[in-house]
Amino acid sequence: MDNLPIAMYIIPSIIMFCCGVYGFVTRKNLIAILISLELMLNAVDINFVVFNGFLYPGQLEGMMFTLFAIAIAAAETGLAIAIIVNLFRWARNIDIRDLNKMKF
Repeated sequence: MDNLPIAMYIIPSIIMFCCGVYGFVTRKNLIAILISLELMLNAVDINFVVFNGFLYPGQLEGMMFTLFAIAIAAAETGLAIAIIVNLFRWARNIDIRDLNKMKF
């Protein structure tokens, strides 16, 4: 990687992760919670790439792991959106406070 210190990469990643945790804890809408979860996953992916670049500069294991993590996160998001759409069709609401019973 270039001549920037590792903190220049890690600090934005930490900020992204903390914003994701805050959104996950405070939001009551399922879509907002899903977006917050994706924000946390992307912050972790940035860390994988940065640590791979600093620890093993010529190898691509961290980047390949990140690509697989992004692919799995995309599949997970598609499944979560399908579940949320199903819940909306059933309950006409995607607010967590109103979905206290998950039985159909």
